[in-house]
Amino acid sequence: QVQLVESGGGLVQAGGSLRLSCAVSGRTSSTYVLAWFRQVPGKEREFVAAIRWRLSSTYYSDSVKGRFSISRDIAKNTAYLQMSSLKPEDTAVYYCAAGSLPTAQAPQYNYWGQGTQVTVSS
Repeated sequence: QVQLVESGGGLVQAGGSLRLSCAVSGRTSSTYVLAWFRQVPGKEREFVAAIRWRLSSTYYSDSVKGRFSISRDIAKNTAYLQMSSLKPEDTAVYYCAAGSLPTAQAPQYNYWGQGTQVTVSS
């Protein structure tokens, strides 16, 4: 089992920045990819970014490329999502997920955190 706990969400004005953290615990040796998804009510969970845990290769959705940056600290077993130039449409609950492959398909991830709310005001 892998446990994921997100933190760092909150309210920020458009154009501002926020950094989310995802603490990974449990059977971390089975964590090959850590991803961030987001979801707004009534919509499907949307892929945001992913990182290969050991190789540090990164992947982004077109909607956040150039504004968001995913990283991880292996020693701290923590992944981060640095969000800049935030827009009101970035408002969502952000989830981190762990899986085997860097895919944008949410069902391919085995473990999920509880989510953290990010609200961007205009």
